Amino acid sequence: MENNKKEFNLEEAFLALDETVMRLEQEDISLEESFAEYQKGMELLRKCNEAIDKVEKKVLVLNEKGETDEF
Repeated sequence: MENNKKEFNLEEAFLALDETVMRLEQEDISLEESFAEYQKGMELLRKCNEAIDKVEKKVLVLNEKGETDEF
């Protein structure tokens, strides 16, 4: 069985979030559609935050004084 799962890409996620905001700003969007878009946007935002946290943890290095320095 082949794994077709695409790796998460922050740039693509930011573009998708921009599209979500544009759809939410449309005047003819129904309440149900806006709620579904909001949920998708929040899930994308959560994934973005997780990806950024992973990068930040890789970038911070502990120095000999027990303080963290950026790599």
